[in-house]
Amino acid sequence: MSFVIAFAGKGGTGKTSLAALTIRYLSEKRKGPVLAVDADSNSCLNEALGIEVTATIGRLREDSLQAVRGGGQRPGGMSMEELFDYQVQQSLIESKGYDLMVMGRPEGPGCYCAANNIIRKYTDKLSEDYPYVVIDNEAGMEHLSRRTTHKVNILLVISDPSRKGLYTAERINALVDELKLDVEQRALVINKAPVAEVETLKAAAEKMDIRLAGILPHDEELFRFDMNGEAVVKLPADSPALSAFYGVLDSLDIP
Repeated sequence: MSFVIAFAGKGGTGKTSLAALTIRYLSEKRKGPVLAVDADSNSCLNEALGIEVTATIGRLREDSLQAVRGGGQRPGGMSMEELFDYQVQQSLIESKGYDLMVMGRPEGPGCYCAANNIIRKYTDKLSEDYPYVVIDNEAGMEHLSRRTTHKVNILLVISDPSRKGLYTAERINALVDELKLDVEQRALVINKAPVAEVETLKAAAEKMDIRLAGILPHDEELFRFDMNGEAVVKLPADSPALSAFYGVLDSLDIP
């Protein structure tokens, strides 16, 4: 069974950067291959990892639908399901220590429900081959209400040092209970915190019904990497944010 770590939080909290750093952490410290899943329709985990996306689940689905409508030929007499399964397997982006699967944006009109269902199915299916799975979910709570996040060992709810960020974190925590999602552990991480506000943020977190795993400092170097489009996984080991976040991950019950 894979050990699954998922991320949630409002947009702009830095959860994608922290998901990428978690992949780096697992690759360095646990030595197990990781299945990285970008379940955000606004795909950007690949940028944080410094790799190029060649195919997305959303695009593959649209191509498959067009093939069906157009009566296109399927190689080797494959059924559409077999062909799609093969395409998904081929779409995995391989890198050192991890493979990446990207949901992406459906090209046609309508909601993202179908792409979400597909990525959920293949996350479950492919995770059998990986000891660790890291899922970067979209901002807000839509992925939770659609039950994209399920069978999770650790859900890290990321907030920035703002009232809105903490309020969203509280709502996400409550929604996990309302939907009866299969989440073993939940923890709050407050990111980008000014040093002068750490004690205030701790006091605010103590009033919340979710365990505070850590408060990460604002890091100018991480900010620069992000603004310049550089891969955050290449942060130097003495980065304050990286050091603090590794300390958080060390404190979690990750086998």
